[in-house]
Amino acid sequence: MSAETPAAPGQFARRRLQFRAWRGTRPFWAGLFVMLGGLPIAYFPYAHLQVGHLTLAMATTAGAGSLIIGVLLVVLGFSLWFQKHVRTFAGVAAILLALVSIPVSNLGGFLIGFLLAMVGGALAVSWAPGAPPEPQALQDVAQGEGGAPAEAAPYEAAPHDSASYYAKPQEPAPYESADGTDEPNDLSGTSPVNNGANGRHSAG
Repeated sequence: MSAETPAAPGQFARRRLQFRAWRGTRPFWAGLFVMLGGLPIAYFPYAHLQVGHLTLAMATTAGAGSLIIGVLLVVLGFSLWFQKHVRTFAGVAAILLALVSIPVSNLGGFLIGFLLAMVGGALAVSWAPGAPPEPQALQDVAQGEGGAPAEAAPYEAAPHDSASYYAKPQEPAPYESADGTDEPNDLSGTSPVNNGANGRHSAG
């Protein structure tokens, strides 16, 4: 075994995921069925079956028409893959060509090509592109799947960081005089009217 062998499975998985993403953005199966339906329609009028020593030629007078129908179906199948905006036209055209192939090309390639082209055309007409997920929804899903809590909103600082600012205000205690009465004792000397002081500071 070489040293590059373990890298092969990873590369194959990456290619498979890329192909899956490409396939999901277009009517892949519709194009595949339409192309597969065109092959028997174009092949059987020119085929020769060998049964022992007997050769059976299934060629008809409309062999050229069968070839044209088969080639058109193959082209429509590729158009569904690489030009998905023409899916409605391509689907209707595939259904009409499948119906025309019944009288022209050996019952539509012995009903094999007819059925495949009809199914592919119906799938092409009914296919619709999916809506892309919203960015916000993707973010919510990613946070939910990972199990991590959602990011909290940024903290807005309060006008006052101190918790005492939000506490219930307390009423100031009443002033008590030196003799035990409830009359306020203002000795600042700036309010001679309230307590009868003479405007001088108390000496003690």
